[in-house]
Amino acid sequence: MEQRISLITLAVSDVRRSRDFYISGLGWTPELEAPGVLMVRTGEHLLLSLWAAEEFEEEVGTIRSGVGVAPLTLAHNVASEDEVDAVLAAAAQAGADPISPAVRRGWGGYSGYFGDPDGYRWEIACAPGLVNEIVVPKP
Repeated sequence: MEQRISLITLAVSDVRRSRDFYISGLGWTPELEAPGVLMVRTGEHLLLSLWAAEEFEEEVGTIRSGVGVAPLTLAHNVASEDEVDAVLAAAAQAGADPISPAVRRGWGGYSGYFGDPDGYRWEIACAPGLVNEIVVPKP
């Protein structure tokens, strides 16, 4: 697994309010917008994804307050579905908590999740189109 983070995804209670804060308030530029999600480029190969909490929970799992799962995921995007499977297998071999096997997602990509030793959730994904063009470095 290459050492890099592709996306940081925050579960937000109100995407419109978050958009007003980051875009109107801070002057950031949206990279991708769709119902329930806003993505902002924060580095050459890094996106900040603000995702509606309800949709986040449907894919990632229940958000809990206090000790437990933080309402965020770290994503590592790769160029192919085979690479998704290989990274998930390597994480399992290293002792990761298998949260969700890789499946085709409603947003068009292929991804799975694991938890690290402290419970932080990682998404390993192959995303179609613009997202992978931004976050997966070219060889």
